[in-house]
Amino acid sequence: MKIKRIFCAFLAAFLASSVFCALPKSRFGENYDESKVPQFELPDVLSTPDGKFKATNAFEWMQVVRPQVLDYIQDQMYGYMPPRPKEMRFEVREESDGALGGIAIRRQIRIHLKDDGGEHFIDLLLYIPKNAKKPVPVFHGLNFCGNHSVVDDPAIFLPSGWVRNTSYPTLIVKDNKPHDEHRGKLGFRWPVEKLLKLGYAFSTAHYGDIYPDKEKEDSSADSIYKIFGKSSKFSKGPATIAWAWGNSRIIDCLQAQPEIDASKIAVTGQSRLGRTAILTGALDERVTLTLGNNPGCMGTAISRRRFGERIDLICKLFPFWFSPNLNKYFGKENELAVDQHNLVACIAPRLVYVASASEDYWGDPKGELMGLVEAENVYRLFGAKQMPKMENLEVEKPFHGDAMGFHLRKGAHNMMPYDWDNYIEFAQKHGW
Repeated sequence: MKIKRIFCAFLAAFLASSVFCALPKSRFGENYDESKVPQFELPDVLSTPDGKFKATNAFEWMQVVRPQVLDYIQDQMYGYMPPRPKEMRFEVREESDGALGGIAIRRQIRIHLKDDGGEHFIDLLLYIPKNAKKPVPVFHGLNFCGNHSVVDDPAIFLPSGWVRNTSYPTLIVKDNKPHDEHRGKLGFRWPVEKLLKLGYAFSTAHYGDIYPDKEKEDSSADSIYKIFGKSSKFSKGPATIAWAWGNSRIIDCLQAQPEIDASKIAVTGQSRLGRTAILTGALDERVTLTLGNNPGCMGTAISRRRFGERIDLICKLFPFWFSPNLNKYFGKENELAVDQHNLVACIAPRLVYVASASEDYWGDPKGELMGLVEAENVYRLFGAKQMPKMENLEVEKPFHGDAMGFHLRKGAHNMMPYDWDNYIEFAQKHGW
């Protein structure tokens, strides 16, 4: 059964004018006008993709509906998650118990991955509060420009491979290579010292270690896919599911660290890596707290809204991010048997928080919130009561519920201290 959602033009216009600034100009024919959002019906979040079964309790959801939703999402949208490799080894390349002015243990770990097709590695940077009396929770996130860009620490190894060209105000990369002068230039996104002083561990890895994001070039041969033999059907695949797979292998490593409380693992990321965090949280039940920062299209934003970045745009601009099957739904979002609220629901009953930004029209803040709101019925099966509503689309008036959180930060598409302040407060509310 489908729940009909008809959005009135006058209400949409009111919300847009009361929350956001002047509309930006369209670059690729995308829509930024709420009055032009089409009428649509959302798939019933409690039902299997074929509509033949509807869960009435948490057991039915977990045993029947969730596996079918995850299978459909992988088959038609993101590609299938590769298996855990046959061999894994965690090599501590460097360790210091006096990092960051003596407040932390710094551990740089190379995660060696081996299967029938070959070998690959991911370099993990881990900081742990020094002198912690018991295992501590950890916040983990993939980064865009290398571990050295996260913290201004001369001991951090530079990435050994491809680095994304960028033009941040604080960091410019033009040659796809890491440089010493880039150290700590994106540190404003990662409050490492604050987390450590509050008693949390922090880990990060360069997403290019997992799948080099050359966007318009298939980089499977330089990615984690190269470890799998051709007979495995995983010797080639899209990027987003590969990044999520990388997060899961990092969780394997974090679980092996005696100082880490494996029952409290948070995964986050910004933009495409916020989307990756949402996907990781849905697929890997070891993620206790999923934090999607500006996850946008194919993250938590409802695709049927066709607002900002759409399925056809994201697939044309970044053709190697998703399954080729997603190309079938250009302009036909209503033909998908699921939408992003179904993906969010697969995280239940675990904690999920989404951060949006008032000027991030491309990411569709209203759609991002809607992805949470429409997952409500699944969370209620598990006893959740304080759930977000569309009225929570208010600038810097965060909602911290008993299972979900959301805020709309003032400003543009980015990960900022305000986002982290709310992530930490939400985590602390839930006993972290």
